[in-house]
Amino acid sequence: MRIIALVTQKGGSGKSTIASSLAVAAAETGETVIVVDMDPQASLTRWAKVREEKNIGVTTFTPGKLASAVAAMEKAGVTTVIIDTPGTDSPASQAAMKVADICIIPARPNVFDLWASESTRKQLRALRREYAFLLNQCPPAQQSARVEQGAKALEAMGGLLNPMIASRVDYQEASRLGLGVTELHPSSEAAEEIRKLWSSLKRRIGKSTPARRAA
Repeated sequence: MRIIALVTQKGGSGKSTIASSLAVAAAETGETVIVVDMDPQASLTRWAKVREEKNIGVTTFTPGKLASAVAAMEKAGVTTVIIDTPGTDSPASQAAMKVADICIIPARPNVFDLWASESTRKQLRALRREYAFLLNQCPPAQQSARVEQGAKALEAMGGLLNPMIASRVDYQEASRLGLGVTELHPSSEAAEEIRKLWSSLKRRIGKSTPARRAA
């Protein structure tokens, strides 16, 4: 089972939006997916309520129960767990970091997100957890100087996931309708970005989960 957590100490980085579309993309490849919504804003819980297709479970747990809950999910045959966390340093974020096979740190290409990314990275290094940065909400012209500077800054701190995610209306519209971008417009650029992101994560995690078992 793969466990992916989206973590950052900065609100507005797009964690919930990425989590919902990533969950759908994983389910479309045959994964049995559970989303754990640990953000008090409960965006993914609301997303699930308006979602007509019920192929993705969305649930929540207290930080103290998360580890036992994901162990039970694995026994039940769940193959992918995606955890959304608050945009602050919190017990929920810490619990998610400890159980995840990989933590995604989303960051917009601006200095405030990059500073927050550094704080999150330090926490993950202290916990000895695997992580990767994701440059999100980029201007559509991905070769702009701001995006290039952001990419270089994140690469200097650690691995950067590909592709970078552009700022597109499809992401917000899909979230509003309880969909993923691969369902909203399957042939769109946004859908292709998310499919590539899921493939990149699968390759990075692989089939083994030694970090979680050692936690």
